[in-house]
Amino acid sequence: MTAPEPDLRHHGDAEVRADGLGLVDLAVNVRTGTPPQWLRERLAATLGDLAAYPDQRDARAAVAARHGRPVEEVLLTSGAAEAFVLLARVLTPRHIVVVHPQFTEPEAALRDAGHEVHRVLLSPSDGFRLGTVPEEADLVVLGNPTNPTSVLHPAATVAALARPGRTLVVDEAFMDTVPGERESLASARDLPGRVVVLRSLTKTWGLAGLRIGYVLGPAALIAELGAAQPLWPVSTPALAAAEACSTPQALAEAEEAAAELALRRDYLLKGLSAFPSVRVHGEPAASFVLIHLPGAAAVRNRLREHGFAVRRGDTFPGLGEDWLRIAVRDEPTTDLFLDALTTVLS
Repeated sequence: MTAPEPDLRHHGDAEVRADGLGLVDLAVNVRTGTPPQWLRERLAATLGDLAAYPDQRDARAAVAARHGRPVEEVLLTSGAAEAFVLLARVLTPRHIVVVHPQFTEPEAALRDAGHEVHRVLLSPSDGFRLGTVPEEADLVVLGNPTNPTSVLHPAATVAALARPGRTLVVDEAFMDTVPGERESLASARDLPGRVVVLRSLTKTWGLAGLRIGYVLGPAALIAELGAAQPLWPVSTPALAAAEACSTPQALAEAEEAAAELALRRDYLLKGLSAFPSVRVHGEPAASFVLIHLPGAAAVRNRLREHGFAVRRGDTFPGLGEDWLRIAVRDEPTTDLFLDALTTVLS
């Protein structure tokens, strides 16, 4: 018998909202305590402008300057998820490869658009290290750092996948959780073929409900993607967020948050290391940790009884029921979670 296909449309918010239990959220990777007050005030200040149609020019210029690119190489989107849909509708590839385990929305969007998708499955045995991609692939999609593995691939390794005749799509939605955004290709403009980088403001700034992200890539492709968007696809408050979060002050705050996150992640990893049955494959680098735990499906349900929601792993191609993704939180919350996990596993 073949294993059932993973549910590509399952997302972490379903783990938290189910049953209305008021669970502690370790299933969604949005930074807690966000948006910060200064950003809330900036968004509130746009309410008086809602009678006018959105004007993208300032926000687009701010994002372009933030990454050192011409404005023509920036497309603002209603969250990074919209970008996956646009790419699926605009591109006409012959051989698509999606590197898994990773965020499932790209494959879902491609399949919805009628494309056949081939999977390259990375192995936990070597820490989900990026390996060989079929040479005939003319569209390659991967995440960096990757959701759900939290593995950060070297920029040189990712860049080596670029070649003439190929579109390389790199989902960097979690790159701003990495100190220094090392290994990013957001400013790379001299690679062969077409390299497209997707970014999101959801995770660090707590804007999942606002829907704001952007695409960086060759001007001609950006123009094609923009032509496929509906009119005024990004709201005035979302544009204000894109502009505000691209300032030097905001980038400094994001860098500080990333450094603090690294300490909190180390604290969580140290706590998890005390459980003999828990294994972490690879070196986590983002705002979450993926663990392998025999019987994880039952453990996840029992953790709910103790007030904690964690992300199931079986909806990601290449994983299965013995995997869980855990969001990094502050040390007191981690302590409470580790106490609950101790109780459940005993």
